[in-house]
Amino acid sequence: MNKPASLEEIRRSHRPLRNVNIEHKENLSKLEKFAVWVTDNIGTMGFFFFILAFNILWILWNVFAPREFVFDSSWSFLVLLFINNILQILFMPLIMVGQNLQGRHSEARAEADFEVNTKAEKEIETILLHLENQNDLILEIIDKLKTN
Repeated sequence: MNKPASLEEIRRSHRPLRNVNIEHKENLSKLEKFAVWVTDNIGTMGFFFFILAFNILWILWNVFAPREFVFDSSWSFLVLLFINNILQILFMPLIMVGQNLQGRHSEARAEADFEVNTKAEKEIETILLHLENQNDLILEIIDKLKTN
């Protein structure tokens, strides 16, 4: 009968578990951290409501404010569109960079999960082999006791 691998042998055959969340954060440059921060914060309902409120206030101000306080009425909506387009042009690639970084992090977590699952499977297999071996020994002992 093959002797099952010991738990110590299994531990030596696998590299130690690592925290990929910490590794990922430590490996990000300052610009990448900024991109992830922008992605996390711009992709929120809070930012959506901020942009919505800004646009509504801009429009309401230019429609209902006294004429002497209104921006140049012929250009005010064009300026609003220009501001919105600049924000979109700047944030779109930055959000894509952040999403790519988040995707890398997600893949690293999946790889770490796979490593943990593989190690756990080997440990469980070893435990089951050990239990099977113990069961065989117990049956042998019972047989010997019956014959005596």
